[in-house]
Amino acid sequence: MQIGVDSFIANAPDLATGQTITPATRLANLLAEIELADRVGLDVFGLGEHHRADFLDSAPAVILAAAAARTRRIRLTSAVTVLSAADPVRVFQEFATLDLISAGRAEMIVGRGSFIEAFPLFGLELDDYESLFTEKLDLLLTLLRETNVHWNGKHRPALTGQGVYPRPLQDPLPVWLGVGGTPASFSRAGMLGMPLMVAIIGGEPHRFRPLVDLYRQSWTKAGHDPKKMKVGIHALGYVADTDKQAADDFFPGYAKAFTEIGRERGWPPVTRAQFDALLDPTGALIVGDPHAAIQKIRHYSESLGGISRLSFQMSVAGLPHEKMLRSIELIGTRVAPALQTAPSPQ
Repeated sequence: MQIGVDSFIANAPDLATGQTITPATRLANLLAEIELADRVGLDVFGLGEHHRADFLDSAPAVILAAAAARTRRIRLTSAVTVLSAADPVRVFQEFATLDLISAGRAEMIVGRGSFIEAFPLFGLELDDYESLFTEKLDLLLTLLRETNVHWNGKHRPALTGQGVYPRPLQDPLPVWLGVGGTPASFSRAGMLGMPLMVAIIGGEPHRFRPLVDLYRQSWTKAGHDPKKMKVGIHALGYVADTDKQAADDFFPGYAKAFTEIGRERGWPPVTRAQFDALLDPTGALIVGDPHAAIQKIRHYSESLGGISRLSFQMSVAGLPHEKMLRSIELIGTRVAPALQTAPSPQ
């Protein structure tokens, strides 16, 4: 199993002091976090994409390229590229270039994102939410296979044999499909033969088993090589030296972030009781000491019939840089070694 970290580069005020560090400092801290993840042996680091004031990840390929120049072995991925709002040709060129800079360590996770700010920002209609993604995913997958592309669609001018360059070092460049809880998305990933990345941010992981099984059934039905099937998890998590410290560190920022998002979406405020329930052995949050994190990740894998990758999303809690570094160190030196060498049920 591969173990990694995902970040949305949240830049919230420190809950204790009320101070917000500058964007330049936050990005410098992020690069230090990626460098440490590389040194301690984590497999992958992912950056999200948002177009709102509380995140600094609107140009993930640029930041990942900076990280590529400062790392040696860790894989670098988007998590996720909001493909609906992007030009697939430009996305392909950016990540092909990243692949060359990183000597073959680039990946993409593509999806539709959970926020809608990108649509009006780039002059797109929310009514086209589904057709934009379907069409652009088709073009991106075509670009992976072909250099001179013949393609026609509704939302972008046709390609009539133009060459798209540069070509990546990896052939093909790995592209995962990021999904939430929609059965059609799981089925689509299987039919297309794409690795699956499931975002699980609440509830109980075992509830996703029927959807993951649907992905596997769709994969088999489409005739893809079963050895190439991959299921990854993007999970909220944080590791500290003790369970109590982890929970007490993570909760304030987690509650603030999800209460603010909930206010936009009509959810009630987050309570400590709700948070603590998600820390239970069957809950979604991977927050605790290294032993607890290992046990929870194994539970994820068993519940879902085997997983190939799990990435911790810690930035949602707005933790200080020093705590992020300590958590990455613990994940890399204590958590990952117990899972990277253990056989997966998949």
